[in-house]
Amino acid sequence: MSVFETLLLLIAAVLAAAISAVLIQLTRPLLLRVALAKPNARSSHRIPTPQGAGIAVTAATLLAGGIVIVLVGSPFLTIPFTVFSACLFIAVVGFADDIRSLPVVPRLLLQAAAVAAVLFSVPGELRLVPACPLWLERGLLLIAGLWFVNLVNFMDGLDLMTAAEAVPITVAVALLGSFGHVPVAPALVAAALCGALLGFAPFNRPVAKIFLGDVGSLPIGLLLGWCLLELALRQQFAAALLLPLYYLTDATVTLFRRMARREPFWAAHRSHFYQRATDNGFTVWRVVGEVFVLNVVLALLAFASVALNSLAADLALLLAGAVAVAWQLRRFSRAF
Repeated sequence: MSVFETLLLLIAAVLAAAISAVLIQLTRPLLLRVALAKPNARSSHRIPTPQGAGIAVTAATLLAGGIVIVLVGSPFLTIPFTVFSACLFIAVVGFADDIRSLPVVPRLLLQAAAVAAVLFSVPGELRLVPACPLWLERGLLLIAGLWFVNLVNFMDGLDLMTAAEAVPITVAVALLGSFGHVPVAPALVAAALCGALLGFAPFNRPVAKIFLGDVGSLPIGLLLGWCLLELALRQQFAAALLLPLYYLTDATVTLFRRMARREPFWAAHRSHFYQRATDNGFTVWRVVGEVFVLNVVLALLAFASVALNSLAADLALLLAGAVAVAWQLRRFSRAF
């Protein structure tokens, strides 16, 4: 990627941050009336707080990315129309769920439609495992994408948690794009999403003035999943796994534990490791701070994987990442 294209990433991030912050200021009074999240037994907040800042974050990401792409007008930098459309669609689904809870099955089907649209935008010649039949690979990716979208939603249960997770991932994807390991379009979207989350962060720091809501966590999960898929399609499997490894592990281990206990795993709960950490005496700032540091470490391991580009290095780095995540989960599950 040229210096000019790298500059575009920075412009997209700054523009998205500004748009996000302004939109949150403008929409918060309305959201106070129509999308107020009241505390319950599973909540991490104590006072009624508006949700729906994801409207601003999603709009800022798509607007900033789209504006930069259109202004450049390069045939090598095209608008991923299907991805943008799917993002808007799943944001609408999320907002409807924020206002009035949707039944589980219709909600999952609508989310699956958005994930399928993103997969449809990927050219058939781009494969993760060429020996695997295309229909099987895409079917497994659909399941994985649906889970990833939902786990990002599940993990968005603490002030600044999504920013602590997504900012290191998006910065890593943008930087990898600047070195040519990710196409320009997903790198640009990652930079814009990073900026939008930074614009949102001051309003979400403890004690939060506003939450993302499903209207934010679902499209963020979809865009992050697309960026990581684009990285994996360039045969950087280890990096694509390392970047979201904390979220993947916390959410997946929690899901299996709830299923083993025959609990309604689709219902809201306080069983995630980061939630247990606050119950065990960790402050919100300490939890999100440690998650952020862990994600920076995982990003550095991902960069090392790309730089070394060998199977042995990938296995060693994945093991190192798994050990770091396991240590963090164990720390969260014990009283402070």
